[in-house]
Amino acid sequence: MNKDSQPKQVKTSHWMRQITISAVLLLGIFLLGFVPMWLQSRDYASRLSTAERQLTLAGIKNSLATAVIDGRRGDYEPARLAASKFFNSLRAETDRGIDSTFSPAQIAGVQPLYSGRDEIITLLARGDPASADRLSEMYVSYLKIMNQ
Repeated sequence: MNKDSQPKQVKTSHWMRQITISAVLLLGIFLLGFVPMWLQSRDYASRLSTAERQLTLAGIKNSLATAVIDGRRGDYEPARLAASKFFNSLRAETDRGIDSTFSPAQIAGVQPLYSGRDEIITLLARGDPASADRLSEMYVSYLKIMNQ
């Protein structure tokens, strides 16, 4: 009986060894395909994040620029809506904290812009031509803050 059990152990050991080698080879082949795709995915995610950041900044700037242009043309209601959108977008972005597209210096820099919010919105609601000058000044201030 001792002789009969020995070939089974060798046979079982041989199959286990082949299964282990096959599993390691399959894992190696999988990793050869997975790692480059994972690296490419990380690169694309980084690019997407950068594009989203730029889009957010452009949208906020565009809202303020639209308010300035409409205010200069005497279209006070569209200017008021654009100014309100600017302030709401700016507040939402600065409230994100660490996840904000703004740097800490930019967040600190835009805080004084909020102090003129109510006055500008009121001037626009009244159709006061002085609102266009205030919006223009705010636009210049915003650009200086963003270019820090």
